[in-house]
Amino acid sequence: STLNQLLVEMDGFGTDVGIIVLAATNRPDVLDSALLRPGRFDRQITIDKPDLVGREAIFKVHLKPIKISKSLDIHKLAEQTPGFAGADIANVCNEAALIAARKNKEAVDMQDFQDAVDRVIGGLEKKNKIISPEEKKIIAFHEAGHAICGWFLEHAYPLLKVTIVPRGTAALGYAQYTPKEQYLYNTDQLNDQICMTLGGRASEEIFFSKISTGAQNDLQQITRMAYAMVTVYGMNEKIGNISFYDPQQENTFTKPYSDETAKLIDEEVRKLIDAAYDRTRKLLTDKKHEVETLATALLEREVLFQSDVEALIGKRPFEDKKHLAVEEAVVVEEKAEVKPAAETRQEDAKNGLTGDIGLAPSI
Repeated sequence: STLNQLLVEMDGFGTDVGIIVLAATNRPDVLDSALLRPGRFDRQITIDKPDLVGREAIFKVHLKPIKISKSLDIHKLAEQTPGFAGADIANVCNEAALIAARKNKEAVDMQDFQDAVDRVIGGLEKKNKIISPEEKKIIAFHEAGHAICGWFLEHAYPLLKVTIVPRGTAALGYAQYTPKEQYLYNTDQLNDQICMTLGGRASEEIFFSKISTGAQNDLQQITRMAYAMVTVYGMNEKIGNISFYDPQQENTFTKPYSDETAKLIDEEVRKLIDAAYDRTRKLLTDKKHEVETLATALLEREVLFQSDVEALIGKRPFEDKKHLAVEEAVVVEEKAEVKPAAETRQEDAKNGLTGDIGLAPSI
């Protein structure tokens, strides 16, 4: 077979030949263990998607041949592209240059880059897509529901932008958030994410007393998240500290647990989602005026940024708390300079809690 032949060829090299064999894969979990033994592909280098600092550096590389406006904020661009790989960033720069060229601009400015990010995320803007006023109103309240949940839930990602401009083949609108750079998530954070994702469906029910098919993608997201909490992360009391993690998807047709356990898992997932939906509905009912304010503004402007939302409904209530935490961290860091051991522990803690994650709920 191909695998055996490859192993024979690799074993044929002497230790003093000076030949290095490199290989790349997106699925290391499906590789044969024989390939990964010492003397073969025994050194694995993981290249994740770039974090905020990495994205900023990649933007600087791809912006060199482009004539850009002096007012362009590269750091802000990096913040607006969470989850983007290097190729995505290159695509954004290319799209922004094309957009500016079509408008006969002398330099590419921030608006061109924002339009390019929208195009990469959601596809081409569908200017000829005819949407009835009734549907447009439903979409506006759906996206406003997502945005308000993200605004008033402490552990939800901060809102970056919300739009009801149709894009691509299916998206009629979407809300984009700025994820925190982290690897670990607790139950409060995951529950808030589920509630935020359910915000569109709950908003439709509250304001129109009926629901639409627009929440299909949202429901898929929260179902996957809820099942992961129960069956993978051990975040359910009845199921307990058990993980049925299946990275190679070997259990697609047969489950590694009994029918009784499967039934219990389904019940607990349903309870988790129902509780999150009730919580979301209560939040949006309490913030009904804010949802209406945001939806009305969306119908008028079609796109709202974080600053626009702040002007309409006030600052996010958890911003002061976040700034206080940053100030406390600075004080701890200053004290740590005197104690190298404490500084080392703090640095280890930072390294253990950095990461990147992508988009947001879409209708």
